[in-house]
Amino acid sequence: MRIALDVMGGDNAPDAILSGALAAADLLGPAGADAAADDAHTVVLIGDRGIIEEGLEEGGLAGDPRYEIEATTEVIGMAESPTKALRGKSDSSIVRMAELGRGSARGGAGTVSADKACDAIISAGNTGACVAAAQMQLRRLPGVHRPGIAVVLPTFHGPVVVCDVGANPEPRAQHLHQYAHMASVYAERIIGVEDPKVSVMNIGGEEEKGTPLVRETNALCRGDEGLNYVGYVEGRELFEGKANVVVTEGFTGNVVLKLAEGLSAGIFKLIAHEIFETDPELAMKFEPVVKKIYAKHDYHEYGGAPLLGANGICMICHGSSEPRTIRNTIRNAIAYQKSGINEAIVERLGCSDHARGAGR
Repeated sequence: MRIALDVMGGDNAPDAILSGALAAADLLGPAGADAAADDAHTVVLIGDRGIIEEGLEEGGLAGDPRYEIEATTEVIGMAESPTKALRGKSDSSIVRMAELGRGSARGGAGTVSADKACDAIISAGNTGACVAAAQMQLRRLPGVHRPGIAVVLPTFHGPVVVCDVGANPEPRAQHLHQYAHMASVYAERIIGVEDPKVSVMNIGGEEEKGTPLVRETNALCRGDEGLNYVGYVEGRELFEGKANVVVTEGFTGNVVLKLAEGLSAGIFKLIAHEIFETDPELAMKFEPVVKKIYAKHDYHEYGGAPLLGANGICMICHGSSEPRTIRNTIRNAIAYQKSGINEAIVERLGCSDHARGAGR
């Protein structure tokens, strides 16, 4: 498997991104392994050649065949307009990353030769630019109307998949209906939930509540026998085990995601502070337990989120990604390919062989 990594994207780039890539060496198989082997993987580091070469040298991995360099001269900033940036910065790391992914999705078509094509793309850069570049280059899986970003939120009742959290802030009901199917496949293949329960995010449980979009999505999901649909879910119920999959539009989903992350981090800091203030010795005894619990609720441990519906593997990481976030995202990309999620999504959406070929 070949994985294209945008080294220049993210609040902590390039150092954190490059460090995370090098920390993933143990996931890539032994150096010099047969490229055709199932456990042989290559990370293509995209960005400033000098910075990448220096990082490989410092990490003791210079010349390691598991790492390749794809040099670029431009960077798309986190605050830049995605459309303008993609048009004006053709030699940016995000654009090149998507082009490498396109080569794999289209069998080496376009400007990318088959030997350089990548099976997965990863970036912690400008989310809008990453999503737009992926849609332009990888395109969509056959039958998919609009890709969506799916994240896994840990709860006391098990993980919950939320889709969408930022790719599609103004969707149609048909898009959310498809998210329900795609996120269900993801929950089955990655989390191991059999016949996941699906809900639509709403401000109440009553049928008449919600925006027209929410009510129309509810009707589509309720009338779909292929979904294990259990109705609306409120924000507080997200953590109570009512559903394994929750669908919503990208604006609300992104707010929910960041609120949950911020609240989780704040609660653990408050608990640690109060215990230390009460009894420093007790705090030292509880420290391993608190760290263990926090790790289960730390988004860095979960890595990047997939752009479900893209005709390829696209992982979107937090702008604040740390080295371990990137390492875990590389792990996620490998697991995603092995699980056959994209093939399952195409089958789930009922695409014919003819449509599958036309979609590429």
